[in-house]
Amino acid sequence: MDFIKIRRELHQIPEIGFKEFKTQEYLLKIIKRFNNTNLELKTWKTGILVKVKGRNSSKIIAYRTDIDALPITELTELEYKSNHDGYMHACGHDLHMAIALGILHRITENPLKDDVLFIFQPAEEGPGGAKPLLESEELKEWWPDEVFALHVAPEYPVGTIATKTGVLFAHTSELFIDILGKGGHAAFPHNTRDMVVASAQLVNLIQTIISRNINPLDAAVITFGKLHAGTANNIISETARLEGTIRTFTEESMNVIKQRVVEVVNGIEQVYNCKATINFGSAYYGVFNHDIQTNNFIKFLRDEQTNFVEANSAMTGEDFGFMLKEIPGFMFWLGVESDYGLHNARLNPNEKAIPFAINLIEKYLRSK
Repeated sequence: MDFIKIRRELHQIPEIGFKEFKTQEYLLKIIKRFNNTNLELKTWKTGILVKVKGRNSSKIIAYRTDIDALPITELTELEYKSNHDGYMHACGHDLHMAIALGILHRITENPLKDDVLFIFQPAEEGPGGAKPLLESEELKEWWPDEVFALHVAPEYPVGTIATKTGVLFAHTSELFIDILGKGGHAAFPHNTRDMVVASAQLVNLIQTIISRNINPLDAAVITFGKLHAGTANNIISETARLEGTIRTFTEESMNVIKQRVVEVVNGIEQVYNCKATINFGSAYYGVFNHDIQTNNFIKFLRDEQTNFVEANSAMTGEDFGFMLKEIPGFMFWLGVESDYGLHNARLNPNEKAIPFAINLIEKYLRSK
């Protein structure tokens, strides 16, 4: 079976979180071609759970892949570029799915000693599929003893694996702030409450939370990627909306930042005589790799003489962190050597990473 061809077909049908209807249909079509003698299957929302029964099972080993795409207009010139205008697999989840299907195919042909559960999870990019999946009856019935996953890494060459014990990815939270004042004519500012001025001050004040409330030896960042206010150059804006993200390496720092954001916004309300609302949106738990499982995987890589790199912790967000909070396991980076990075409209991963990952992960599972 040609899993590069499968990846290209998946690349053409990108869909966002909990709307992966064509993707689910396609995955089910491929899975139903496999040897189903030892295979059990369930659907959950737009996701799929597939368990391959082991020969003499004493535990369930789970492998998770995400299946959703991003609301990005693709700018590659690939023959198999997205057919869904405004959407693209710009985070490599098409490769993730093709690799998972490849491993699943191998194991259905030759089962392991233990059960292997393949989790095709929707909505990783948002609003987050991992947490509600963990709470579902479908997964509780097949609760894994351990779980692992990969993420493509454009900065590493094919054949390179990078990971580490402890914090791999950060805790993340969205941040939306709406402020309401009083609009009016630009010539009469004393009769208004200007939300352009208030929002500018708010951005600056919130940035000081990192420099003055977080331990300098810790790491955290607040980024506002979008600010909207006003309608014309000679009209004082009545409203403003700020959209951003918070990222930290510790849960404690995340809690401190959120509390200080509330306090700063309350202060802006008083100073500028306005009303404000705060929405922290989707929040992801950090990806924390468990020592035993991660070190066993690293030992396997070294025994196989795979090009292993000790990864740095990153401010990347991943809802796989919710799974690792509940189940021992790890995540690792898979090199795909693209000139363009994740979430870029020109991302073009090297497809040689697909057979490499299928072979490596199958061998790892058989070594356990």
